Amino acid sequence: MAIVTPLSDEQLRLLVNLRARYEAWMQPQQKLFELPYDLRIKTVDKKKYLYEIYDRGGNGRSLGRVKPQLQRQYDAYQQTKSELKARMETMRPVLAESAAMYRALRLPLLSSDAGPILRECDKRGLLGSHLYVVGTNAIAAYMAEAGSTVTLADETEDFDLAWVAREEQDAGAAVWHMLKAVDSTFTVNTERDFQARNAKAYEVELLVAPSRELTLPPNDRPRPVSLPEQEWLLLGRPVDQVIGCRDGSPARIVAPDPRYFALHKLWMAEQDKRNPLKRIKDRKQGLALLDLIRQAMPHFALDEEFSAALPAELGKFI
Repeated sequence: MAIVTPLSDEQLRLLVNLRARYEAWMQPQQKLFELPYDLRIKTVDKKKYLYEIYDRGGNGRSLGRVKPQLQRQYDAYQQTKSELKARMETMRPVLAESAAMYRALRLPLLSSDAGPILRECDKRGLLGSHLYVVGTNAIAAYMAEAGSTVTLADETEDFDLAWVAREEQDAGAAVWHMLKAVDSTFTVNTERDFQARNAKAYEVELLVAPSRELTLPPNDRPRPVSLPEQEWLLLGRPVDQVIGCRDGSPARIVAPDPRYFALHKLWMAEQDKRNPLKRIKDRKQGLALLDLIRQAMPHFALDEEFSAALPAELGKFI
């Protein structure tokens, strides 16, 4: 049985404060992302025109000659943008303080490479609604949810995301645009087109359940192969936590119901086609998480009602 250690009152308070400060810092970023990239007034033949700019390259379109209505639109945009940036800057030092204390208190940490991806997902409104964290990076969130730690590796050198959107998306390439915004060196692995890799060889894999495959934009990348076992990770209630990274920055994780995550890991550990070393890790993680759930997560019951509703493939692991 895994050793489950409850967090101290100080650690629990820190988790609450970190989340509150993170949300206050992230909200203006989300609102900024919803605004046009920029609005600019340009003079052409001594006449002023308002332009909506799409990107850093200056690409955009004219909204017409500047008249009172467009001037008000421009002024309101500039004021809103300024206020949102001011709110972000106000929260930055207090958030950094909480993040530094998080590391000092030896709470579960994510790799530094995972943080920028998660924050960009959150800024774009993708976490929870479109994407779950489904790999080893999810374990830190489960420990925070439990208010306890368990002896397990809580980070990894790659990043697994699952596409979970219920409806077809209008966006042309939500995941790919997100990754390129984080690091322009990301490219799709030509031998494994469900995987993207950056110049530092950090890998991001995209997974999808068959029931959600058609909601992924056809031009998005990477291109995941639908896996029936991913359906299990859509069941139950997801976990939503803010976690610290090794570089001292915070990031938000939305991960599947820990019960199904643990049982899925145990199922994977029995698959002959899987790498034997990964199967060992899968089994350790699955068993340890079940112990964590039993001892510290009563709100995720492992009772007869839950067991009776399990898919046959998972029922034998309870």
